Amino acid sequence: MEITDVRIRKVEGDGKLKAYVSVTFDDIFVVHDLKIIEGKKGYFVAMPSKKMANGEFKDTAHPLVTEVRDMIQNVILDSYSKNENIIEENPIESEI
Repeated sequence: MEITDVRIRKVEGDGKLKAYVSVTFDDIFVVHDLKIIEGKKGYFVAMPSKKMANGEFKDTAHPLVTEVRDMIQNVILDSYSKNENIIEENPIESEI
């Protein structure tokens, strides 16, 4: 499995949420709404999730293998740090 495209939509504001990301795998499968978040130890990628009735968030899509999660995060954060694949047309206001 290979990441063949990354699209990053930056978020305006000073919150922890920095961007939403769409990732395409093998030019045939896309996952939307991954998030780049600034944490206490630096940036990390959060998988798409939805808020449950009890207020907790549950991932709607996620890798089952740590190495795949690391690969996805590394590709996304590398692209973000190099300002590559940034979609500037419609910056999004932070919800977090």
